[in-house]
Amino acid sequence: METPDNHMIPPELLAELQRAAEQAALGVRDPEAMRLACERMDRRSEEIRKIHGILDIGVPAIRALRDGFDE
Repeated sequence: METPDNHMIPPELLAELQRAAEQAALGVRDPEAMRLACERMDRRSEEIRKIHGILDIGVPAIRALRDGFDE
């Protein structure tokens, strides 16, 4: 299966994910890396909220999984 170039994970992000997975597999916790990751996630969440508003997808998804149908 071919993946278009515009949908590929950037190499620097892929390398970061690989390092994080290796550290997690070894049970190594890096407080500074964890803090930076939290800051990035918070910034991205805020960007998404500003663009799309509050996305309430969790409750409907959990109900659909639990009850076996889509809402």
